[in-house]
Amino acid sequence: MLLPSVKEYQVTLFQTPHYGDTQGYEAVYHLPIRAKNHRAALETVFRIFNVFDLLPPDFSARFVATGDIVQISKGSNKSFYRLESGGWRKIERSLVH
Repeated sequence: MLLPSVKEYQVTLFQTPHYGDTQGYEAVYHLPIRAKNHRAALETVFRIFNVFDLLPPDFSARFVATGDIVQISKGSNKSFYRLESGGWRKIERSLVH
């Protein structure tokens, strides 16, 4: 049985200046993530930005929380996901400026 192919995605984390805000999202971190699909990439993002020992040394924003948005890019294809209480939900880009 072949393992699913792993792809490298470019990931951008967007947060608002204050937790709970619904406007004013800003890109706070960019990184490449290797994953087999978007769901796996989102799980990796959540783990990296919520486990203190895994945080990149140059990361200065808050932990990932409900309302934060992640952009996953592969070439010119871009998808956006917002973290909600039930998990990640795909959204339209219009929420991110």
